[in-house]
This record gives sequence, structure tokens and C-alpha cells, in this order.
Amino acid sequence: METSVKLEHVSKRFLTGTDSKYSAAITDISFEISKGSLTIVGGANGSGKSVLMNLISGLLKPSEGKLFVSSKPGLVFQEAATQILGDTPREDVAVGPKNLRMKGKEIPQIVEESLKSVKLLEKADYPAEFLSGGEKRRLAVAAILAMKRDIIIFDEPYANLDYPAVVDVNRLLVQLHESGKTVILLTHELEKCLALADHFLILQKGRLVFDGSPDEALKLPLEQWSIRNPLARYESVKDLLWT
Repeated sequence: METSVKLEHVSKRFLTGTDSKYSAAITDISFEISKGSLTIVGGANGSGKSVLMNLISGLLKPSEGKLFVSSKPGLVFQEAATQILGDTPREDVAVGPKNLRMKGKEIPQIVEESLKSVKLLEKADYPAEFLSGGEKRRLAVAAILAMKRDIIIFDEPYANLDYPAVVDVNRLLVQLHESGKTVILLTHELEKCLALADHFLILQKGRLVFDGSPDEALKLPLEQWSIRNPLARYESVKDLLWT
């Protein structure tokens, strides 16, 4: 199967403080992500998920190891509103194609197709700042699609979303997956999305501790990696307490 992302013994270190010492954020990580797969990267806060995303996207360079990415990824940040550059969805989605110097006469059609694909065409000329949280994430994806990206990375896509917006995001993830895009989802909210994935990675303290299928992972004591097993059953109000 064709590979979209491959890491071989990748590490990333940062200078800390004023003593010129280095601290490891990612240590000796190796894995492959197949083209067209939906991969979830789980782990507690501080596990290295964001650093990994920045390495794959090219925003950071590895301190050690080799990293292969088949094409430039598109990023959907946790705060999708920070990615909006236009006053309306139509203006925002046009920014990328213009920067890539696509043919001017083609851009309006590309914008319309991208907005339609994420079900935002009806709000193409609506003030972008008044879109809901889920709609802003869809707008970020439309902007990525307009730039013809084949790899899309989501960083904590469920942050600050209510139930309908979570469902909205999941429908979009399914749509992207079914269309052949390589989707990478960084989250600690596994109960909302693990059933969508065909590949699951777990990070703990900057190291890769699991690489396999969701079904395989759910048979393990995930609490050892600071992850609550999403198969926990809720049968009464007392079960809703995390202790």
C-alpha cells in the first residue's frame, strides 16, 4: 500500500531556559501512515502530539532521523478561527489559490466546489466571524481542499464544540476519508472518533507506545498511558464521575 507519511527514528529537541540544555519533545519515533487512511494520534496533554503535527507539516525539522511526506499537508488548528483570513467564506477560501498563483478564471469555480464539498456554499457570503465552531472547522477544510492538499491534519478538532458540532465534524471526517484523503487526527477525546479510524497511534512523554488498530488498543490497559478507555460503560449517574 502506498505511503503518505513515514518517520524513521525521528527525535526533536528544544533548548530550555538559559543554560543551553536541550529537552526532548519527541524521541526515536518510527511509523508509517498509508495513503487514504484515517489515523488517530492519541495521548495526554504534553505527550508530543502537537510537536509531531508540526514535524509532519514541515513547520519543524527533526533533530534526528528521517521524515517522508508524500505531499504538503493542510492543517486544521484547534482554534480554527485563527486560520480565517477573509471576511466571508468565499473570500477566505480564495486566499490559498491566489497565493499559489492558480489561474484567475479558475479560482471562483474552485472556491465554489470547495465550499460545496463541506456544505458551506449557502453561507459563502456570510460574515465568517459569525460562523459556529463546527462551521469554522469546515471552512478551514474548504480552504485546504481549494489548495489541492491530499493530507489533512486536525489538531483537537472537538475543542469547545457542542454535540451537534461534534457530529458535524465527524461527518466531515468520514467524507474526507471516503474521498481518498489521508486524514490524521490528533486528540485525547477518543470516545468521539475512534470508531472512524483504521489506524491508531499513542504517544506518551514524547515516545510512541502503541501503533496498531483501534480494536487492538482497546484490549490493552490504556490507563497506563494516561488515557481513559473509551469503552467505559455509563449506566447510572454515579458512573459519570471520573475518579
